[in-house]
Amino acid sequence: MEKTTLNVSGMTCGHCEKAVKNALMGVDGVASVVVSLSEGKAEVEYDASKAEVSKLKSAVEDQGYDVE
Repeated sequence: MEKTTLNVSGMTCGHCEKAVKNALMGVDGVASVVVSLSEGKAEVEYDASKAEVSKLKSAVEDQGYDVE
């Protein structure tokens, strides 16, 4: 398993936090996600043979948030 931290901007509330977590959990190969609204980060543990960082970023951006 690989781990990565995404810097997510645009989250303003608990709903945003949930939307980002659900989007990331929907990516095939993602094992766990911890989203911190206060830090603007999403920590993702994933299977690198199934998911890649670009897919994770796209999933978050598709929800309307920016990934730096």
